[in-house]
Amino acid sequence: LEFHQSVFDELREKLLERVSAIALEGKVEERYKKLEDLLEKSFSLVKMPSIQPVVMCVMKHLPKVPEKKLKLVMADKDLYKACAVEVKRQIWQDNQALFGDEVSPLLKQYILEKENILFSNDISVLHNFFSPSPKTRRQGEVVQKLTQMIGKNVKLYDMVLQFLRTLFLRTRNVHYCTLRAELLMSLHDLEISEICTVDPCHKFTWCLDACIREKFVDNKRARELQGFLDGVKKGQEQVLGDLSMILCDPFAINTLALSTIRHLQDLVGQDTLPRESPDLLLLLRMLSLGQGAWDMIDSQVFKEPKMEAELITKFLPMLMSFVVDDHTFNVDQKLPSEEKGPVPYPSTIPEAFTKFLQENRIACEIGLYYILHISKQRNKNAFLRLLPALVETFSDLAFSDIFLHLLTGNLTLLGDEFALEEFCTSLFDGFFLTACSRKENVHRHVLRLLLHLHHKVAPAKLESLQKALEPTKQSGEAVKELYNQLTEKLELCKPSPAEVTETPSMELPLPTVPTPASR
Repeated sequence: LEFHQSVFDELREKLLERVSAIALEGKVEERYKKLEDLLEKSFSLVKMPSIQPVVMCVMKHLPKVPEKKLKLVMADKDLYKACAVEVKRQIWQDNQALFGDEVSPLLKQYILEKENILFSNDISVLHNFFSPSPKTRRQGEVVQKLTQMIGKNVKLYDMVLQFLRTLFLRTRNVHYCTLRAELLMSLHDLEISEICTVDPCHKFTWCLDACIREKFVDNKRARELQGFLDGVKKGQEQVLGDLSMILCDPFAINTLALSTIRHLQDLVGQDTLPRESPDLLLLLRMLSLGQGAWDMIDSQVFKEPKMEAELITKFLPMLMSFVVDDHTFNVDQKLPSEEKGPVPYPSTIPEAFTKFLQENRIACEIGLYYILHISKQRNKNAFLRLLPALVETFSDLAFSDIFLHLLTGNLTLLGDEFALEEFCTSLFDGFFLTACSRKENVHRHVLRLLLHLHHKVAPAKLESLQKALEPTKQSGEAVKELYNQLTEKLELCKPSPAEVTETPSMELPLPTVPTPASR
């Protein structure tokens, strides 16, 4: 039996090699004719484990497996599982529901991965959500699997895009827009021209991808991108729906917003108004298109959203005036002080600024990025001045995961300020805690921040925060888990009883009452 088996295995190996060779030799019609005959003869044995690999190999090399055979494979779960992805593609392209079942768990996994990064316990300015380069992100498991499932099949690619559009519409989750761009660029990396040449967004995405890599839109690329937008012909406006989805990708928005802030600073130095900078106007145009993606796809009205003049004539100059306030304050500090005493930092914000953040989506996005910019520069004065404007923003953008993820990272740079009562009251009571009870994600981000910085916060403040952040019955598992981690950390940091007795009595106004959690 052993001898028989080894001869059989040897023959099967030879046959598999031969099948692969036939698929590459001779005239196209002849080689496929041979393989079709072979399939006809061997298919009846497809359920025999020893012969199955040969049948599967023949089918894999046929560009068009006969319909009847595909139906038989599809009807049998084990056969379907065993067949190569090349055969599955032929089944999927006429069975959208089946393809959807295969793709759906991958899309769920992708969204989960993104959310895990946003909520990760590692808080850092250097390594955040936007740190990985586009090329690194495209190596992710989900993108690679989808790329392999699609192969060179335009029909399957279109189906995936349709799934992404539908899910984006249903959930408003912008990570689907990221996947749309990553998938196209992954096929671009593999030089799959069959798909890249038919996707009208290819060159635009390729150019934008280079900007995302540099985290900046330079003048040359800005003109290229503008060329694509201006080149949308009459009757092809539907392309705008796809372009807006590419621009709605958080990585694209991040790049456009960072470039906008940089431009505004340059304009301050050049004494130029925003309306006089064509590069800045183009960035706003793309931000506006990206931010309007959901509405455009939902309404199926494919035209660029109209830019509000006041955004350019009032809001951006206002932001520039904040930059000027910082400059003048810094210069004032360096001047020898006369009798009049030190000049205080301006503490009020124009009412119009708060109104813009509440009513205008683009203004809100740029305003939030300006606040990220000043917190990254450790500019405590400017940060505390503008923070009250964040309590109410356009569709609660200041409480979105991406903004809070970046803000918590930047706040680690202001770690020493957490010892000050005024700073903590403004940040926690004035901002975070206003939304904790109604938005679970905010609760999670505050706990992440405290896990990282609890040792910097004044003990009395920490105690009141611990009470305020205690999970309720409605709180999700993630919040409870983070809260328990924080409680454990704080227990470890408590001084031993011997140390406590030495402190003067006036510092112990509160008798220690066991909290419900520790009972």
